Amino acid sequence: MIYELVKQNRSYRRFDESYELDRETLVELIELARLSPSGSNKQPLKYILSNDREKNAQIFSCLGWAGHIKDWPGPAEGERPTGYIVILGDTTIKKEYQYDPGIVAQTMLLGAIEKGLGGCMLSNLDKKKLRDVLAIDEQFDLLLVIALGKPVEEVVIDTVGEDGSTKYWRDENQVHHVPKRKLDDLILSE
Repeated sequence: MIYELVKQNRSYRRFDESYELDRETLVELIELARLSPSGSNKQPLKYILSNDREKNAQIFSCLGWAGHIKDWPGPAEGERPTGYIVILGDTTIKKEYQYDPGIVAQTMLLGAIEKGLGGCMLSNLDKKKLRDVLAIDEQFDLLLVIALGKPVEEVVIDTVGEDGSTKYWRDENQVHHVPKRKLDDLILSE
């Protein structure tokens, strides 16, 4: 079961914007984050939730979407996320967050897949603008944004080719291809 969830958990960047993501679902994903491991069990992460169209538009304007697809500015109207989770680090609890943001982000994305949703973990943020539009206090570091919704794109896993490139790409049918290294190339010794 976990194998299938991980395989389905791709970085989805196009969504059915008519699908309404409810607040309860976002809270359930935060509950998964709350139960996740945390370095020294400090639990320094806090979250801002959005499933409001206006607030979503403000968050969307602060995000960079696909670094390897240079001519694509992000999802078009009608294909934008219907929910966001902004992950913050509370500097009054801890100054360094180590792996906590990645652990909770992956956990929440797996939870989203289990609910028939998908998402994308974004770190390319206009942090000053995002801080301003969401009125985020200076005690919080902006770490990641999770974009969520009902995916409308096909994402396939390919094997890294002879050129060794791991850059993702889109074909003429807008299928999103994600090259992954072979398992034998990852294991150095047994």
